[in-house]
Amino acid sequence: MIYFDNAATSWPKPVEVWKAMEHCIRNTGANPGRAGHRMALEAGRLVDEARELLASLFNISNPDQIVFTLNATEALNLAIKGLLKPGDHVITSSVEHNSVTRPLYVLQNNGVEVTKVSCAKDATIKTRDIEKAIKANTVAIVITHASNVTGTLMPIGEIGRLAKKKGLRFIVDAAQTAGVFELDVSFMGIHLLAFPGHKGLYGPTGVGGLYLAGNVELTPLKEGGTGSSSKTPWQPEILPERYESGTVNSVGIAGLAAGLKFIRREGMERIRKHEMELTRRFLEGAERIKGLTIYGPAEIYERAPVISFSLEGKNSALVGGVLDKQYNIACRAGLHCAPDAHRTLGTLEQKLVRFSFSYFNNEEEIDHSLHALAEIAAIPPGKFNKDDEDDGSCSC
Repeated sequence: MIYFDNAATSWPKPVEVWKAMEHCIRNTGANPGRAGHRMALEAGRLVDEARELLASLFNISNPDQIVFTLNATEALNLAIKGLLKPGDHVITSSVEHNSVTRPLYVLQNNGVEVTKVSCAKDATIKTRDIEKAIKANTVAIVITHASNVTGTLMPIGEIGRLAKKKGLRFIVDAAQTAGVFELDVSFMGIHLLAFPGHKGLYGPTGVGGLYLAGNVELTPLKEGGTGSSSKTPWQPEILPERYESGTVNSVGIAGLAAGLKFIRREGMERIRKHEMELTRRFLEGAERIKGLTIYGPAEIYERAPVISFSLEGKNSALVGGVLDKQYNIACRAGLHCAPDAHRTLGTLEQKLVRFSFSYFNNEEEIDHSLHALAEIAAIPPGKFNKDDEDDGSCSC
């Protein structure tokens, strides 16, 4: 299988990831932070190690400012719902994932004012347009670092400086960039950074996190056991316990720590260079395929290794199904849980096919995919759509 669905979750994982998880569940299966025996202490040490590795990756001075969550979506829900109150105004973009747009939709129905700044047709955004949207009651800016549809990189350094100048909280969704692109929360002025463990950080599904700047106070999404201050009926004030009620996914976190060590060993710059070279190779080859349209910025430096495209006259869901069944290529066809982005691109009805590359892909796989797309593009639209109408591919 040629796996080009890394924007959803990376695969394969480094071998040390599953080995670390196996070691944890076999030998360190106790509940971290809930007892003083050796197994519980070792489980706690594994969790602390992952926090420290993340702090180093994102230039966070205090590892306790990192809260573990189920995924980036839960982290974004905590950041958005925990920060905003009725009467507040928040600014976001027109290409956000549903993990941002849906929490904001709920809050909008409960008195929070939301402004979606329109992006260009290539999904780029201008910082001056964000500045124009600021009002007297604006509290925060929430934006993705890179679009999960087009891979377009947002100018988060510029936006962070704007947020600092205006005294606003800056929330960043790093689902497509954590582990691949530099993220310095201090330099970029990020107050809340949401990230998944299972994409560019090479951990398993079921683990993610949220960084909170030292001066940020959120309303917790949940309360419960934390292993500390157990006598009090209220939630502890200290981090990370304030936002980590219940047992954390220590097995998943052990795998995440191994993924972070893999990134440190290989070097993030080397990983990014390889992924972007594959992206460049695909984009250059795609120019030679008649009827293939690439969405997003033309310049490679404005992109993450995520590419969405359409084939003229071809149903995107069917193209995805044919790539899977006939060419052994796993990709994602549909709306990519980002209907706002597709409205911006003008592709809400036609949908798109998405390829997303990782460190474990290679040039031969890129070339094979280009050959496959050239063959599909050459099929008359009527014959293609008729012959493959029962493909059954997901277009969500």
